[in-house]
Amino acid sequence: MYPGEQARTRPDHPAIVMAESGETICYRELDERSNRLAHLLRAAGLRRGDHYAVFMENHPRFIECSAAGERSGLYYTNVNSFLTASELAYIVDNSLSKVLIASEAKRETALAALAECPNVELCLIVDGPGRGARVRNLDEATASFPLKPIPDESLGTAMLYSSGTTGRPKGVLRPLPDQPPAQALPVLGAFQKFWRFREGQIYLSPAPLYHAAPWVGAAGTIRLGGTVVVMEHFDPEAFLALVERHRVTHTQLVPTMFSRLLKLPEATRERYELSSLEVAIHAAAPCPVPVKEAMIDWWGPIIQEYYSATEAMGVTLCDSAEWLAHKGTVGRCVAGELHILDPEMREVPTGATGQLWFKTASPFEYFNDPVRTAQANSPDRTMSTVGDIGHVDAEGYVYLTDRAAFMIISGGVNIYPQECENLLVTHPKVADVAVFGVPNAEMGEEVKAVVQLMPGFEPGPEVEAELIAFCRAHLAHPKCPRSIDFEAELPRLPTGKLYKGPLRDRYWKGHESRIV
Repeated sequence: MYPGEQARTRPDHPAIVMAESGETICYRELDERSNRLAHLLRAAGLRRGDHYAVFMENHPRFIECSAAGERSGLYYTNVNSFLTASELAYIVDNSLSKVLIASEAKRETALAALAECPNVELCLIVDGPGRGARVRNLDEATASFPLKPIPDESLGTAMLYSSGTTGRPKGVLRPLPDQPPAQALPVLGAFQKFWRFREGQIYLSPAPLYHAAPWVGAAGTIRLGGTVVVMEHFDPEAFLALVERHRVTHTQLVPTMFSRLLKLPEATRERYELSSLEVAIHAAAPCPVPVKEAMIDWWGPIIQEYYSATEAMGVTLCDSAEWLAHKGTVGRCVAGELHILDPEMREVPTGATGQLWFKTASPFEYFNDPVRTAQANSPDRTMSTVGDIGHVDAEGYVYLTDRAAFMIISGGVNIYPQECENLLVTHPKVADVAVFGVPNAEMGEEVKAVVQLMPGFEPGPEVEAELIAFCRAHLAHPKCPRSIDFEAELPRLPTGKLYKGPLRDRYWKGHESRIV
């Protein structure tokens, strides 16, 4: 996320375009604004290796606020913009951030969080008024600083937090080499190669910029002198219109976005010209086979899938042709060394299910959390895991089964809910679904589904019976839900991550849950 090189060679080229407002920021503006903020951060006492946090929605000033840290040797934490004040305070305090930058839309939450953040000496509001010495408007605070770089420029990087779907979010800290900001970390260059990025590309980002994958996509585009088109929020038809209007070449989505695109009326889907698309990348959550088949039929063989995590200890990758030959795979390992191990840390046979471990391609630790760092590493510290379960076929293609924390044990049988979720979401009446284990006095656990219906359908016993029958027609009965509850909306982030914990916890109140 360093605009300096591009500001010298293509100063008036659009770096950022906001989808709804059309607001455009050229490379010269991005460079100058990030320089001024870098000067302010130095004046606020932040030195190489220090931390600050950015808390805002997909906003035109988001990228510059992080670019300032990338050119001044700082760790910047882009925080989930949907968090409550207490959740924000935990991350800001845990990251030892000395400065918090927020938008006016997030002002109330940010100011409430400050009460629990004693390390924060300055809060900057990018598009709203200040309040005393501790809370200042960004433009007013930076107005007196130079447009040129700080004299001690060095590479900074993001310290992002895991999404917290299986516990408290954890800050993923990477070693920060002492090098100029024009020289990116190797992990960024690797993803640029994997995702087939190129100079001058037009990248459409429909997901929140605070999340790791969209942030890497935006950062890679800026370093290659391209244009990042930022959607303030995802809308399926608006997405198609933006591809046509801006001649988008690269984009990155999650499977729930695929599902919403596919459920548009056929006439709507055919209305837009999408031939400019060269690469559509997806990850973050499992993609049901019928959904991906339909997307490849529609868009052609431009869809690339990868599997990784915020921790980036390893990466798998597959293009459309590979996936069609190995349906359901997330690809072959292209970074790190993959091992499938049983609970005793022994290699399992080819095709057998186990936990995915990587001899890491990108060293990391959880910031100020030696206990969870140890839990994510093998006893000899040579391998790391985020707890995903899967297997590898004879050709080296990886298939994910589920997260270890979500496995259901019913009558001694291991059941991975992803298979049932992947099926149910293909039903025309289902908009979203979560499957997990709930208490059963005889079996220990039984399979429960919680479903969000498509608009126009009402929940009730008839729909429940229809969906259970649909599952039983396609899956072994033990894998199927015994009952289905309905919610108006499931707690899924726009990044594609589903928070099963709050749903599942309702059913375990008063019980001793074995589930982490």
